[in-house]
Amino acid sequence: MYISFMNQSNHILALTNKQSSLEIDADVLQLIEQNIPGSIRYSIKRYRKNDVWNIQDTGAILYHFNKINPEENYLELRFCVSGNFYCKQKATECDFCKFSASNHCAEKIESIDVLSFIYSPSYLKQFAKAQKNDNSLSDKVVSFTYQQTFTKTSPVCSKTTLAIQQLLNHNYSDTRENIFINAQTQLILLYTTDNMLDDRDDTIFNCKFLANEEDREKIIKAREILLQHICEPITIKSLSRKVAINECYLKKGFKEIFGTTIFDFYQSQRMEHAKYLLYNKHLSVTEVSSMLGYSSISHFSTAFKKHTGIKPCELLLH
Repeated sequence: MYISFMNQSNHILALTNKQSSLEIDADVLQLIEQNIPGSIRYSIKRYRKNDVWNIQDTGAILYHFNKINPEENYLELRFCVSGNFYCKQKATECDFCKFSASNHCAEKIESIDVLSFIYSPSYLKQFAKAQKNDNSLSDKVVSFTYQQTFTKTSPVCSKTTLAIQQLLNHNYSDTRENIFINAQTQLILLYTTDNMLDDRDDTIFNCKFLANEEDREKIIKAREILLQHICEPITIKSLSRKVAINECYLKKGFKEIFGTTIFDFYQSQRMEHAKYLLYNKHLSVTEVSSMLGYSSISHFSTAFKKHTGIKPCELLLH
């Protein structure tokens, strides 16, 4: 059972406002909601900023555990952030956005953005299965072995803020938009659990070469290339050549920065995109298998079931 976040917008806005009271009477500039069975449920609600609001960027983790009814378990991340601009036109169509001519463009409106991401245990198991132990709170939460419901709020860390800004300001559309959003929601999960559930200094890297900003940028670029090749499989060797870093450094650096292996990240994005194509775009299993570059439907179905726990055709029955 999932709690609708749209009814909680007033609460998170009131929570982040430094003044004693807050009238939620603002214009809604944009509303985006996505709900695919077995995937992340998310909503993004963008308000026109009210000059009297004094907003502090705030995040919240809501962990719900029900031992008797595990189907009710979920992890929700909520955010209220300021400092972004909503453009009434697509950035690719607006000259002011394209050329960064002005932050005071008539088409740009300063916004207060309220976001919710709800992760089910079945979705999170892809990350929990690789854990060799569950000593940390974040490991226990992701694997749903922590047996107490809790809520925690905290200022939004810089990494999460950047991931949210990229999510709000991207120029992708249609299927490429879905690929990008899936990837960003995983980054937001990683950074938020690191910041709010683990007490550690995230500026210290185990891989010494990551202290070099240029090498970190190569790892980040590798992730971008993977997202661009969701429907065109790419080898690690080819990927390492594209970003000019050796394979060993690429694999180790990717795991440390993004918390997952290149293969698991790539496969996760491909299967999440497959869900979108099947459920939202109403494509057939044959069409999706071909679009993702699989040599046979059986290979695709096997990969899909391994990631989701169900066959592609069963998703269509939900």
